[in-house]
Amino acid sequence: MAQLQSIREQRHDQIFPTLDSQEIERVRWFGDLRSFAAGESLWTVGQVALGLVVILAGKVAVTDRDQFDNHRPIVVHGPGNFLGELALLSGRPALVDAVAQEPVEALIIPSERLRALMIAEAELGERIMRALILRRVALLEAAIGGPIILGRAGNGDVLRLQGFLRRNAHPHQLLNPEVDAPAKVLIERFHIDPGQLPIVLCPSGQLLRNPGEDELARCLGLVRPIDPDRLYDVAVVGAGPAGLATAVYAASEGLSVVVLDCRSFGGQAGASARIENYLGFPTGISGMALMARAYNQAQKFGAEMAIPDEATSLAAHDPRLGHFTLNLRIGERVNARSVVLATGARYRRLDVENLDAFEASSVHYWASPLEAKLCADQEVVLVGAGNSAGQAAVYLASQAAKVWVLVRRSDLTETMSRYLVDRIRGLANVEVVTGATISRLEGRDGMLEAVRWRIADGQEVRRSINHLFLFIGAEPNTDWLRASGLGLDAKGFILTGEDAGGGRHALETTQRGVFAIGDVRAKSVKRVAAAVGEGAQVVAALHAYLARSEANLSRAENKRSNENESPRAARLNVQ
Repeated sequence: MAQLQSIREQRHDQIFPTLDSQEIERVRWFGDLRSFAAGESLWTVGQVALGLVVILAGKVAVTDRDQFDNHRPIVVHGPGNFLGELALLSGRPALVDAVAQEPVEALIIPSERLRALMIAEAELGERIMRALILRRVALLEAAIGGPIILGRAGNGDVLRLQGFLRRNAHPHQLLNPEVDAPAKVLIERFHIDPGQLPIVLCPSGQLLRNPGEDELARCLGLVRPIDPDRLYDVAVVGAGPAGLATAVYAASEGLSVVVLDCRSFGGQAGASARIENYLGFPTGISGMALMARAYNQAQKFGAEMAIPDEATSLAAHDPRLGHFTLNLRIGERVNARSVVLATGARYRRLDVENLDAFEASSVHYWASPLEAKLCADQEVVLVGAGNSAGQAAVYLASQAAKVWVLVRRSDLTETMSRYLVDRIRGLANVEVVTGATISRLEGRDGMLEAVRWRIADGQEVRRSINHLFLFIGAEPNTDWLRASGLGLDAKGFILTGEDAGGGRHALETTQRGVFAIGDVRAKSVKRVAAAVGEGAQVVAALHAYLARSEANLSRAENKRSNENESPRAARLNVQ
């Protein structure tokens, strides 16, 4: 709660704005008047809220529940205040409780009308949107709302679950039975065998034993069933910078959009500790912060997010008439008139024996605050020479005792931006070893204890290391498309434009109506700005394609109509 208080002190007026009488009149058009008796619940944790609640009279207490279901106060709202946070934009379950302290009169603005309000009333909508975002930030930093993870800090599955929730910007709390007394009480209450940890307690009261990401997401209401009969204008596969850019621009221009991703929003860009060469951010911004803004922006315009939902195959029923089907791993399907593939790439693994034995707890492909906390005041090894590796090295240097950067090449400047090279050279606790390759990993019980690497002269170095960071590039995430018939190059990247056939749009694949953008596209520029640019550029191509397919559909319907009428017309002529 101390962290939540500090945020209030810094940005209280933005987190809890008060609407004046004129502003309330402007929002009346979007809401429905409703009364609540004293003691009546307006919101309940784990249930989808009615919508944004603008209080006209009375007071509402917002509370959090601890691990024993006790209510803890967060804030009391009065006339002119409104209840809500980011869950409203996507119609996801509430993270807190809200109860009327006295008789309350309020305006209820459902999610779809809230999005309309934000667009129609730009200035007022900006204030509301900022408050919703800052409230989620406050919940995240104070670990208020969301599930409780019971497990040992540093355990591979605990890290996996924490990482999934963090990358999806979902609050959670970790209780370690080794140090937290409440964890021990819960283990006894639910008769949990310590060998079954980690356990996740969902706000709904459901208990999950070491769940997968899909199971956890559905328990939390992060993913809802997809309507198999709905035909979207655009299905975007991949929620990295390219896919989110497409979602923002397509949805803002009136297209119905669904976005799929098998893990979380942000893609590889979300793993960047700090991006300093992105246009418009001279002081830099973390990859996750940039991607979170894009994610919220897409939802503001009505894009539907299905995360985590993994596409396993793509089929075209009749591309001339605009009908594609994406089959999902959970057995559902998505139907769309066009498809944008923004699946990016998956992290390349180090070719060294027993790597998989340490991947759950000691080998990392991200450098976020979660990983930095694990290796604070320790020596770490980072392998890689690209910009992502450089950003990670700079960030880790602020937390770790020393960062060893291992590079196969003879010079960092061959693959890394100059500003990062200069910054790394200026850090006393970062040592770059060129011409180096990992030769062996040592450890036991899934925990890394030492790393050996060989340098150019053949000498082998051994250091006591508990954490290894790998930023050695990625491979195109296109295995699931092998049976789709799409053209791929020799390395598995998707062919587009002239490489895909004559008369193609620059981002169109060998299949009309299917487009590829970002890192998964052959010959793409591997930069966040380039991915965002392609995400915006493809929307113009989508409009053109959808217009053509609509015209083809009209002609097909007219033809069928004429064919159906012909026998009748012939009979009339005979008579």
